[in-house]
Amino acid sequence: MTLLSLSFLSCSPKLSQATFRIIDKPITWNTEREALSLQYLKERHGLDKTTPTIDPQMVVVHWTAIDNVEVTFDVFDAPTLGGRDDLTGASNLNVSSQFLIDRDGTIFRLLPDTAFARHTIGLNYCAIGIENVGGPDAPLTKAQLKANEQLIRYLSKKYPDIDYVIGHHEYQLFQETELWKEADPDYRTMKTDPGDAFMNELRKKLTDLNLKPIPQL
Repeated sequence: MTLLSLSFLSCSPKLSQATFRIIDKPITWNTEREALSLQYLKERHGLDKTTPTIDPQMVVVHWTAIDNVEVTFDVFDAPTLGGRDDLTGASNLNVSSQFLIDRDGTIFRLLPDTAFARHTIGLNYCAIGIENVGGPDAPLTKAQLKANEQLIRYLSKKYPDIDYVIGHHEYQLFQETELWKEADPDYRTMKTDPGDAFMNELRKKLTDLNLKPIPQL
């Protein structure tokens, strides 16, 4: 082997995992969704805004309870809810999130980072949502764990006011904090996603970000 070829090999990049990237896969954003978002911000969060945007202060991690990206996309795509009596009483705005992560770790952006999305009671106005394809019968994968870590690092760098990373099942711990904004004291839903095991692993990987600990009862 020649000196030139040895030099080339020594300078070649090492083979490694795929480069972090976000694929835009936008759900429908139209005048109806915008109006419902502004209404939700005003009536549920007490915020009278001219544009339905958020100032990110936390990231909320979810699972979809659906094992397919395209089916999940279709569920989120419509501006209005259908058949969800537990939610339509509060608003007919459809649920959604800013990001969706497939089981292989592929990251899709469904809405702009700071567009309002309905995904966590009391905290939508300040929270970026990350949905992960999976659920009790399809536990989240190592690839999804890595993708969540990469995405949250990206978001934390882009939005320095992000102080918390929480699981959806932990949202009610914020009821006694200044961040909580929900007009109806009885409007709550019980959540188990994505569970303590996943969140504990994710927080271990994010230790260096010095995020704030979640409130305790």
